[in-house]
Amino acid sequence: MAFFFGVFLGVSIGIGLIIAFARYGKIRSTRRTDLARTIAAFARLTVQDSRKILPRQFYPPWVVFSQRQKLSWLNVQLEKIWPSVDEAASELIRASVEPILEQYTPAILSSMKFDKLTLGTVAPQFTGISIVESESGADGITMEMDMQWDGNPNIVLNINTKLGVILPVQVKDIGFTGVFRLIFKPLVTQFPCFGAVAYSLREKRDLDFTLKVIGGDLSSIPGVSDAIEETIRNAVEDSITWPVRNIVPILPGDYSDLELKPVGTLDVKLVQAKELTNKDIIGKSDPFAVLFIRPLPDKTKRSKTIDNQLNPIWNENFEFIVEDVSTQHLTIKVFDDEGVQGAELIGCAQLALKELEPGKVKDVWLKLVKDLLVQRDNKYRGQVQLELLYNPYGTDSTFKNPFDADFSLTSLEKALKSPNSETEALAPEKAGQRKREVIVRGVLSVIVISGENLPPVDFNGKADPFVVLTMKKSETKSKTRVANETLNPVWNQTFDFVVEDALREMLIIEVWDHDTFRKEKIGRIVMTLTRVLLEGEFQDNFTIDGAKSGKLHLHLKWSPQLVFRDRDTQ
Repeated sequence: MAFFFGVFLGVSIGIGLIIAFARYGKIRSTRRTDLARTIAAFARLTVQDSRKILPRQFYPPWVVFSQRQKLSWLNVQLEKIWPSVDEAASELIRASVEPILEQYTPAILSSMKFDKLTLGTVAPQFTGISIVESESGADGITMEMDMQWDGNPNIVLNINTKLGVILPVQVKDIGFTGVFRLIFKPLVTQFPCFGAVAYSLREKRDLDFTLKVIGGDLSSIPGVSDAIEETIRNAVEDSITWPVRNIVPILPGDYSDLELKPVGTLDVKLVQAKELTNKDIIGKSDPFAVLFIRPLPDKTKRSKTIDNQLNPIWNENFEFIVEDVSTQHLTIKVFDDEGVQGAELIGCAQLALKELEPGKVKDVWLKLVKDLLVQRDNKYRGQVQLELLYNPYGTDSTFKNPFDADFSLTSLEKALKSPNSETEALAPEKAGQRKREVIVRGVLSVIVISGENLPPVDFNGKADPFVVLTMKKSETKSKTRVANETLNPVWNQTFDFVVEDALREMLIIEVWDHDTFRKEKIGRIVMTLTRVLLEGEFQDNFTIDGAKSGKLHLHLKWSPQLVFRDRDTQ
């Protein structure tokens, strides 16, 4: 009996092992087949497929599947010569950055100077290099190098405050990633075959550092830490960040063509914002906007503050100098004004200037975000409306004035083509100190035709709507009759407004519900006169902001009168 049991057990175990081995072999075969299929699929991947699978921030800068190459050999050599580079670079930084620190020293401080400056023992790492083919043309070579540096420099600033306190502040824990651009130009037949090299920080991806007072606490003096940090960042921005470039002559010659020059102007009308996030516990935010192309104090514009309002109307005009339309951006930041306590950021937005067509007005709504570098924030913070016009120098990028064929608008905000405008456009830095400014006067005719699908306001599911029209700058008002118990009113009423300065005027149209004892606002439409100035006459449906539903059908017509006057540019 035991014999048969042993035989049965042995056979069972053997069959089980055979089945297990066969199944394992099948699994291995399947895995190999799947692996081969996966490898074959990867082999068929295109550059576009690879970029869809792996976001850019997760692969090294040299992995762009194009002309960007590794620089391991350069990093090895740089580590060897870094002590000598450190000494030379430290003196160069001290000589070039210290005057800029003094220039942008905030009001709370008296002066900022370097006490110690060495770059430490850790050399930066260059992670990729590429040649920009179309940047310099046949007369030069443009090279871009990706760099990252987690350095241990010894940088000590002597900070003199207005209070008479001297603070030795140490700059520590510097972390930097960015792209440096080198331009070798012009190419010559004399060794080393190029006349000069211009260098610039083409893209600043990240710059982190900490500030520490030697033997003290920087936070003991309110505002000093933020002021110093802002000054350092402004100095970096103004001294080396593109389109600023520093020129090192190699051979004797004139290299003024490599210097930074303005290429045009950007006219910006800050129209309004809507649905801003409320930063105040009691009441509403007091928003103002800051706009810039280069974030430097003398190149930054600030709007007026609108008190207690989440849907502010600014209607302000600004002008910026453009130095590189292909790479620069217009940045707008909206803050809540906290008075003596400073300001709290509501949101920011950015628009690439390359998206603008020269001589054409662009009306945009920009969604505000918390941080321009971190795009993971999905919280809605409101929107801001801008009208933009880019005018390059020395080109005939004009748009025709629709109401007078003898004139061409070269700038929406302040310039009609005049006898002096061509000279100013071709040589703006050599033009006279007075410019021709155009004042567009005339009559704006507005026909309030009808409303459509207005939201119900009364208990009977109807409304008694009427429309109030206001010219913001002149504060001239008119209103329609009341249309009783309807959500689709018809008015067909015409209103004429005498406008003294149409380029800076704005029409505000408010829809109200009329009751015996009170009036309730349904919503509004805010519009500049830009479109009617360019088209002369148009008819359109406009969505009512602030209302759950509804549109207004309007007809606008412009009858102009042009006035010129000279103004100082200084």
